[in-house]
Amino acid sequence: MSLLRVERLVKAFGAVRAVDGASFAVAEGERLAMIGPNGAGKTTCFNLINGQLQPDTGEILFEQKPIQGLEPWQRCRLGIGRTFQVAATFGSMTARENVQVAGSFLGKTGEAKEILAQVGMGDQAERQCAELAYGDLKRVELGIALASHPRLLLMDEPTAGMATAERHALMQLVSGISRAQGISVLFTEHDMDVVFGYADRIVVLDDGALIAQGTPAEIRADARVRSVYLGEEAARA
Repeated sequence: MSLLRVERLVKAFGAVRAVDGASFAVAEGERLAMIGPNGAGKTTCFNLINGQLQPDTGEILFEQKPIQGLEPWQRCRLGIGRTFQVAATFGSMTARENVQVAGSFLGKTGEAKEILAQVGMGDQAERQCAELAYGDLKRVELGIALASHPRLLLMDEPTAGMATAERHALMQLVSGISRAQGISVLFTEHDMDVVFGYADRIVVLDDGALIAQGTPAEIRADARVRSVYLGEEAARA
């Protein structure tokens, strides 16, 4: 069953249609990757689902109910969490305090240490985020998102700025948590090793429009996707 369904979504900025009639769904417990060239409309689509932007037309259904028009905090209460391309934490606060602030939104401040242990940061709970390495900040940010008990986690380029080993370690962690807790994950990513290694399915945007969707094998073999994004060399990898 679909947890999230996007129907004919349109968002224009002047004459530019950043999202142009996109339709796709995220199933319960699924890890869905959204890929496409720079400017394809991926982040705009995320902002529409998250509520930072409102669509011009189209419908966003979460658990079969329309949510367009709801504020981001209302969508968070429904179970939609998000991480950002650049890790967003309070640098002067400890990792524990950052997660506690997120948990306080639902009145659950006592789970911070348990959540940090889940994301591999239990031994650094009392360190200020300004002191942490970037890869560790990404884990704290994941903990912040988990503190809201999401059913759907939106992750905008979760491995951006990370070394190869850190990228795979983070996505293994995300995949494990997704399976264990039944959390659906919708993520954008430019690293094709990450996309093909961790996505159950992939949707592809180009110029705001959905041009393909399917399993990693189907997307790798799609001639149009190879032409506009993957390239022949990446498609053969």
